[in-house]
Amino acid sequence: MKKIELLAPAGDIEKLKTALHFGADAVYFAGKNYGLRAFAGNFEDDNLKAAVALVHAAGKKAYVTLNVFARNKDFEGLSEYLKVLVEAKVDACIVSDLGLFMFIRAHQPGLALHVSTQANTTNKFSAKAWADLGAERIILARELSIAEVEEICSALPKNVEVEVFVHGAMCISYSGRCLLSNYLAGRDSNHGECVQACRWHYSLVEDERPDEKFELQEDERGAYILNSKDMCLIGYLDRLAAAGVTSFKIEGRMKSPYYVATVVNAYRRALDELELSRKQGREYRISDELLGELKKASHRKYTTGFMFNDGEVRQNYLSSSQTQESMFRAIVLKADGNRVLVEQRNKFKVGDSLEILSPNSDFNKKVKVIKIEDEKGQCLDEAKLVQQSIWLTLDGVYELTQGDILRS
Repeated sequence: MKKIELLAPAGDIEKLKTALHFGADAVYFAGKNYGLRAFAGNFEDDNLKAAVALVHAAGKKAYVTLNVFARNKDFEGLSEYLKVLVEAKVDACIVSDLGLFMFIRAHQPGLALHVSTQANTTNKFSAKAWADLGAERIILARELSIAEVEEICSALPKNVEVEVFVHGAMCISYSGRCLLSNYLAGRDSNHGECVQACRWHYSLVEDERPDEKFELQEDERGAYILNSKDMCLIGYLDRLAAAGVTSFKIEGRMKSPYYVATVVNAYRRALDELELSRKQGREYRISDELLGELKKASHRKYTTGFMFNDGEVRQNYLSSSQTQESMFRAIVLKADGNRVLVEQRNKFKVGDSLEILSPNSDFNKKVKVIKIEDEKGQCLDEAKLVQQSIWLTLDGVYELTQGDILRS
């Protein structure tokens, strides 16, 4: 069976480095144009080239999104931008628009093309059509059941890969083709400017009864009738792999580095467990610890989406707010015995117990802060200056490395 890829979001260079550190096999990001996350950090041309080089140096892959629904004006300057991507040696471009797809095939036939979930591929005939046009990978619509996913995988040539989203925010509109943002705020969601109007609270009234609210599941502010729960399929990776999926994708280019670290780390460990269970001929099981790990990052209530047609309610009617059970305190810059240089992100003080987030065996170990010093050697009772570099003396020696995170 083909090796499964863990694909992580990289909205900026910090998130890219974080994804690589915590075990992603590949990352996806955008340049300043053509991607559907206009308010992510994204990458200028020179930075994009440097980012791809960094990914390749780590032995991983870099995919660049060009997944807007293109208008005529969007093709101005596109051929020059494609040259930048070729020079950068990106591993593939993610595309949703057929015209843009064919433009790339004509002008840069050497660029590998992945068909975005925005193309809402929901059947084996559409998938095969994209494959016939030269797509190397199809990113399926989120609205499919696992039986449909398997049928599509079986219908494709062996050299065409299938990718699915396994974790993150879900859009209320079919495959993300939403007009709410355009209509209510004048910002085009299909050009990366979505204001997430589906997360706003709404009330239902009838024209002749403007003072009478029709009953919905609601709080005092209204009802979040369009607010989807977040997807989480970590417990079903074995079934997706058996169906023929070879790339598992995490949503979240607009999320924080801490989100990327936590979720990528959890899915990396889950995929390693899947591989081990295969070799040992046993059932794939996810520990309660790993399931709990996903609650430590910012999230809405979780759902398995459309995968199992189990009648589950996929909307969170009571609130659009996200929650998390842990706070990012500091990121490790370097370690020297029990002394660790960190960059502070949220307040903590001498005597506090912190938890290690790491790809190594120190994952989830508790450490106690014995001493805090600034870079001049002055002792501090509390770390309270965001992004200040400080030395911590811990209660023991741990295998901390650059990029590890301390949280509580």
